[in-house]
Amino acid sequence: MHFFGYAFAILSAVCSARAQLVNANNNTFGNVFNFWTKRTDGWDLTRGNSTNAITLALPHPEGNVTIQPAASALVIIDMQNFFLHPDLGGDPLGRALVPTTIDMIHAFRANGMKVFWTNWGLTEFDLMSMPPAFFRGFSSDGTSATSFGSDMGTIQGNISVGRKLMRGSWNAQPFGDLFEEQVGGVANGTDFYFNKNRLSGMWGTSTPMQTFLEDNLITTLFFGGVNIDQCVWGTLLDSYYKGYDVILVDDISATTSPSAATGMVDFNAALNGWRANSTDILPTLM
Repeated sequence: MHFFGYAFAILSAVCSARAQLVNANNNTFGNVFNFWTKRTDGWDLTRGNSTNAITLALPHPEGNVTIQPAASALVIIDMQNFFLHPDLGGDPLGRALVPTTIDMIHAFRANGMKVFWTNWGLTEFDLMSMPPAFFRGFSSDGTSATSFGSDMGTIQGNISVGRKLMRGSWNAQPFGDLFEEQVGGVANGTDFYFNKNRLSGMWGTSTPMQTFLEDNLITTLFFGGVNIDQCVWGTLLDSYYKGYDVILVDDISATTSPSAATGMVDFNAALNGWRANSTDILPTLM
């Protein structure tokens, strides 16, 4: 038999045996490559790697969630000047999230879990390929002249706001103290910055964030940021579609939308994964 035939036969036998082992247990959900284990006290998401595992008591009817720190990350979405700075009409509810978000960042780093910054950061090519609905949605006055890529002028006399949500512009950088956290974290290798060109940071066949997740075997994602019903929800939902564990952290998420929008996200996030608050997570991590 040809070498590749032998290799394929061996791989098939191993996968078949492992699949039978996994499927023989009615408390195991998934497949040989990606599975959860249901326990009497909740769920084990470590996929068989329990080294330094952490168990979080989340407010979910099905109990605790045990995670593998090396396979877990905090995803912070769109906490940018454009959405939060008061001189740009930013959301005060979003600004109020900053201290708790920083507490979460520090706790994740301390436990060896990565921090992802997933923000709008457009290029000239993105402008060439952007659908008309997005240009309309980000127009300030109903014309395309004030949408993506337009010059937003200056504020406070000397701050150049830059072109709307373009990569490297001041308006696209993290807001307030989050900017120092992001710069310091990236420099120290604990944090990673991913630009996106749609509401979802996981939209499309592959994105920079998804490639990083795959390369680093990260499977469990905690989500926060703005807006909870738009970019946070879109990124969480695409992550869920692609097979990642999704945990929405409510008290580091906000929106300018009516309360019903948050209610929809909370309801469906609990079906797709889990909902939590930082108060459910920080005591264990700290």
